[in-house]
Amino acid sequence: MVLILGSITLITAAYILATTNEFISITEAKKFACYCGVAPFEHTSGIRIKGKSRVSHKANKEVKTLFHMAALSSVRIKGDLQNYFHRKVAEGKNKMSVLNAIRNKLILRVFSCVNRNSIFQKNYKYNFAEP
Repeated sequence: MVLILGSITLITAAYILATTNEFISITEAKKFACYCGVAPFEHTSGIRIKGKSRVSHKANKEVKTLFHMAALSSVRIKGDLQNYFHRKVAEGKNKMSVLNAIRNKLILRVFSCVNRNSIFQKNYKYNFAEP
């Protein structure tokens, strides 16, 4: 596994490798987000949505805690995630909801780096032609 720079530490990376069985049993980021208790679910009954979306309490709490600490440290470091946090809080979003979204972003970044077999590039340039 390629080590990802930033707020994902060696301990978090080791837990990710252990819980995903080295990305054999869990290969998709959304499934891992559900496993960690980061993905929100709606309370639906037919066509009616009851209340706001909530995360499941049936989660691996250790991995969720590690991603929470990674999200907190990424908010303290200047960068795109800190800008995202302050922008969403200024829009009126709940701080814990924004931290949960950052946890999900970190999971998506880890899985995209593993699937591409590359390191995380902060200043990624798209191959599209600019107008």
